[in-house]
Amino acid sequence: MAISNRLTGLAAGVILAAGAASAQQYPEQSITMVVPFAAGGPTDTVARLIAEKMSADLGQQIIVENVGGAGGTLGAGRVAEAEPDGYTMLLAHIGMATSATLYRSLAYDTLNAFDYVGLVTEVPMTVIARQDFEPSDFASMIEYVKANKDTVTLANAGIGAASHLCGMMLMSALDVPLVTVPYKGTGPAMTDLLGGQVDLMCDQTTNTTKQIQGSTVKAYAVTSPERLEIFPELPTAIEGGLDGFEVMIWHGIYTPKGTPAEVNQRLSESLQKALADADIATRFAELGTEPSPAEDATPEALKTKLESEIARWKPVIEAAGVYAD
Repeated sequence: MAISNRLTGLAAGVILAAGAASAQQYPEQSITMVVPFAAGGPTDTVARLIAEKMSADLGQQIIVENVGGAGGTLGAGRVAEAEPDGYTMLLAHIGMATSATLYRSLAYDTLNAFDYVGLVTEVPMTVIARQDFEPSDFASMIEYVKANKDTVTLANAGIGAASHLCGMMLMSALDVPLVTVPYKGTGPAMTDLLGGQVDLMCDQTTNTTKQIQGSTVKAYAVTSPERLEIFPELPTAIEGGLDGFEVMIWHGIYTPKGTPAEVNQRLSESLQKALADADIATRFAELGTEPSPAEDATPEALKTKLESEIARWKPVIEAAGVYAD
């Protein structure tokens, strides 16, 4: 019996030693970063910038793979089911929190299906309209929308997309249900807004900055707590009369549940280095956002954020009564 116990203990020690050695050598091959939205969209843009810098630090290429569909839940589900070896990770936005309520029968348990690497950035939203939309400023836009609620159209990139979440929050703040027009991605939604087929959209600065700067859309407000340096002339929605209206689309990196803590820590350290890179700061600023500080690019900070955001959005979604399934 004593010999058996010693052998069992020896075997366990060998396994632990092998695991530690593997974590120290990580990564030994390329890593897949799943983005649960279409290529070219705002989340994809953030992912590719970060993947490039993290690849240089880790010494292995991070390959961005777009797995869109079902409001980001298909891509998230793919990662939830992946081998927890550190070679598959997920970069997703606030939809990780909202999908927990939007989808009443998810294939995974959001809070228990993933491990955490860290927060990447919090992107402000902008309230924009087709270039020839009648109201001249945010206050008059609110009045116009309330008076024409049955005809004003609000575009979004599909249920669970950032534009859908912001639009839902906007309608809640206005206490006005608008005619929503869902698209299969941000690109088609923006195309129809530019073409005048729809009236309004609420979307991330990573997707709207160039359009606002080029005056191809009419911009009314930003959803950040303070005005943005890139758009100093645009008021916040709070300044415009919507008390408490603040929507920031945060992004985080996750790994499958059971990924070795040492691996998650290595990825977190690499993420922190990437976010501290001057080039990332410049590129993010051009998109109207900024990198998360080092204290937020940690597993603990992302876990706390996800938990609090699920609790924040649950009553909003339930009050709207609009579900994805």
